Amino acid sequence: MSLFNPTRDQVREFFFGLWARSRAGQALTPLESMALALVMEHPEYHAVLADPDRYREREWRPEGGETNPFLHLSMHLAIEEQVSIDQPPGIRDAVQRLAAKHDSAHEARHAVMDCLAEQVWQAQRNGAPFDNAAYLGCLAAKLAG
Repeated sequence: MSLFNPTRDQVREFFFGLWARSRAGQALTPLESMALALVMEHPEYHAVLADPDRYREREWRPEGGETNPFLHLSMHLAIEEQVSIDQPPGIRDAVQRLAAKHDSAHEARHAVMDCLAEQVWQAQRNGAPFDNAAYLGCLAAKLAG
């Protein structure tokens, strides 16, 4: 799997494999352990991860109010990695402050996810690089609001 630009299928296989290995009690890599902690916070996705034959090709449509579990977990994982290395600089402090504001680390990360999704969408739409300043600005607005 390409670490920086995995395909949809690679992301899905990562999470299916992670779930199977964790259920079998097999050793996990540090990245898998981080991902498993996120999966454990989302019991609503456990049945999906346990049934790759049924869900491997499934499409989740946001216009139908559906959340793609693989995208959601991937965004959580990206945020955890950003916080762990404080990249972009200031993200760790912003996330910690949002966690205090929401009285929940998980809810804080969902607020961060809104900003991350918006900036990824803007970058893709405009064919531009990811805008760290706009991302951090969005987080600042969530802190102020």
